[in-house]
Amino acid sequence: MATFRSTFRSTFRSTFRSTFRSTFRSTLGLVTAACVAVAAHVAVAAEPWPQWRGPDGQGHAAAAHDLPVTWSEQENVRWKTPLPGRGWSSPVIGGGLVWMTTAVEKPVPEDDRKRRLEGNTGNQPLTVSGPVSLRALGVDAESGRLVHDVELLAVAEPQPIHALNSFASPSPVLAGNRLYCHFGDFGTACLDTETARVVWTSRALRLNHENGPGSTPVLWKDRLIVHVDGSDTQAIAAFDAATGAVAWKTPRSGALRADPQLKKAYGTPLILPLGGRDVVVSPAADWLYGYDPATGTELWKQSYGGLGFSIVPRPVFAHGLLFMSTSFMQPEILALRLDTGTAAPEIAWREKKAAPTMPSPLVVGDEFYMISEKGIATCLDARTGKPVWAERLAGNFSSSPLFADGRIYVGSREGKTYVLRPGPQAEVLATNELEGGIFATPAAVGRAIYLRTEGAVYRLEKPEPRAATDFPPPIGPAKPQG
Repeated sequence: MATFRSTFRSTFRSTFRSTFRSTFRSTLGLVTAACVAVAAHVAVAAEPWPQWRGPDGQGHAAAAHDLPVTWSEQENVRWKTPLPGRGWSSPVIGGGLVWMTTAVEKPVPEDDRKRRLEGNTGNQPLTVSGPVSLRALGVDAESGRLVHDVELLAVAEPQPIHALNSFASPSPVLAGNRLYCHFGDFGTACLDTETARVVWTSRALRLNHENGPGSTPVLWKDRLIVHVDGSDTQAIAAFDAATGAVAWKTPRSGALRADPQLKKAYGTPLILPLGGRDVVVSPAADWLYGYDPATGTELWKQSYGGLGFSIVPRPVFAHGLLFMSTSFMQPEILALRLDTGTAAPEIAWREKKAAPTMPSPLVVGDEFYMISEKGIATCLDARTGKPVWAERLAGNFSSSPLFADGRIYVGSREGKTYVLRPGPQAEVLATNELEGGIFATPAAVGRAIYLRTEGAVYRLEKPEPRAATDFPPPIGPAKPQG
């Protein structure tokens, strides 16, 4: 009997310990996995608007809700913050801060201004500045307080820019605690958003813009990819995001026209998963290119079949089609079928009427939307290019449209934002006006729209709905006395 008890106790203890350890480790593994999942979710949520035109780079604010339809300087403004300097970059949002770039300019003597215009080969109205301080601005998303105003680069004699441009037009890119700010020929910088310390700067990629910088960078893994499309040199390049060293640079291979003005472009690439691989889809003068983002190897190129230069709008992708504008002089919308990552695309349809030169297009469902610089809003069938409707909006447009909370928002250089209902019929829901023109594209996060004008940034939001406890109790019938 004693032997039995001893054997039983030993077996029980061994079995219990083994089972407990196994169960504990399994439970701990589940808890750890859950914590990792929550941490990953928090990391993503911390960067709700990491780049120009939102998380997908195509103008969609999928998570925004209960946004205001109407506003003014007195209505639905949570806060308004004046901004120093001048810049058209669009806000990016993460870590509780709204980030933008700006340029603080100093005047230039008249004789110096004339000297610096002598080498320009174009005929556009230009702005010439003295020394320029290129800066990053961080605004508290809740209070509107300007928290950071950090100089990234200083340029003693910047190239002239177009009268409609600014020295800080490309939008920054946010990833974790790193803010990447690109100013074209004027340089590129990386800022630590937690310490407001400049991590690195580079002026390795020089070019002649003719009209100032316009291309916004894109981030792919550890590569910050930028266009280098001037009148003198044409290429695409990538920085090592950690160090600022140039990781690769690939010259454009397509034949270009002799006129230097027709060689430049201000486009922004789009990274798409195609044929089982990521492809940098890159609009440049006269050609659309596909590149390997890791090495810069050219995978394919496709001619526009017509004049295409000074590209400004960013392409969008839907239904297996890439939609892009060839921009100035003879603007056309091209819909190109992208089937694989290695074969050149085919042009499925093209449309010249009211094609935009600056605002990027938008696809919502089966419909393609575009706003011309002169204010013609057009809806086409995305798959076929067949016209659905066209509507004239008053004003001139540089900003790109935003689709959020079931509506399309687009701002004009006159300071008016039009709110449209997408669908087969043209319907303008509201026209809202603020002080200062709108060149930047709005962001929408949660219940708020963040809109930058020439001189300020706004958080536009309806007042919080009152809780049931905030209301007085209902008044019932009087109780009888007695």
